[in-house]
Amino acid sequence: MISPAAGKSLEDWLTHLSALNGASAHTVTGYRRDLTRFLTFITGHRGAGTGLGPLSRIGQSDMRAWMASERGTGVSARSLARRLSAVKSYFRWLAEREGIDATAVLSARAPRFQKPLPRPLSPDAARAVLDRTELQSSSTWVGLRDTAVVTLLYGCGLRISEALALTGADHPLSDVLRIRGKGGKERIVPVLPVARDAVSAYVQVCPHAIAADGPLFLGVRGGALNPRAIQKTVAQTRMQLGLPASATPHAMRHSFATHLLEAGGDLRTIQELLGHASLSTTQAYTAVDTAHLMAVYEKTHPKA
Repeated sequence: MISPAAGKSLEDWLTHLSALNGASAHTVTGYRRDLTRFLTFITGHRGAGTGLGPLSRIGQSDMRAWMASERGTGVSARSLARRLSAVKSYFRWLAEREGIDATAVLSARAPRFQKPLPRPLSPDAARAVLDRTELQSSSTWVGLRDTAVVTLLYGCGLRISEALALTGADHPLSDVLRIRGKGGKERIVPVLPVARDAVSAYVQVCPHAIAADGPLFLGVRGGALNPRAIQKTVAQTRMQLGLPASATPHAMRHSFATHLLEAGGDLRTIQELLGHASLSTTQAYTAVDTAHLMAVYEKTHPKA
């Protein structure tokens, strides 16, 4: 049980994240869960639950005890690193607002883990997914809608949430789109003619009115399209094509980045197109490209 003061402080921080930093509802929910677990542990571990005082006295031994407790419940190194990142963000804000010493928290080292490489499709497989998507629905307009969404994922490198956030005012698509991604970060994304054509084909046959201030992509009943519908369509498509379970809507975005890199695109430009805040995130695609080159080398070199 955390103290009322700590609970209020946590909610103030979450409000700050949402209002000023543009954090999504999903992110806020995850941070609330992670911080509540941490504060509950610290309260029980230190045996003190009033005010913010105990938080200012957290030491390295407390952090080690919390991390050991988390790992003891089966939490993976990757998940623990994410939770520690949330805790640090909260304490960084708390130090600025309340003036507490957060050195022990901010200096805690995240456990090492091997980041999984993105799993893109081959160019031929990506094209096959685009060609087959329309056939997953008996309704012509739904098939064209799903094709338009998947084309935006692969043709523009959008996240599915970004594609579904487009409004009627965005149609007809121009040569570029202004996309608001994670953390409210804006980026400019070029739009290929094939993507514009796919969206136009969907709009022309959509049986529901598309309002300028409403969602561009609509569900069968006329409301906002649920991302689960696209995930289901891509799952059906990959099974028909015999593709692995990693062939998801997000894999189309990975494929966009990987295929650009393979074609000679520079890493900084790809970072901007994807909306990654850190270049290190985009650098994962260089590992994918290197892995691909090594596989080709080992398969084809006469001395391999």
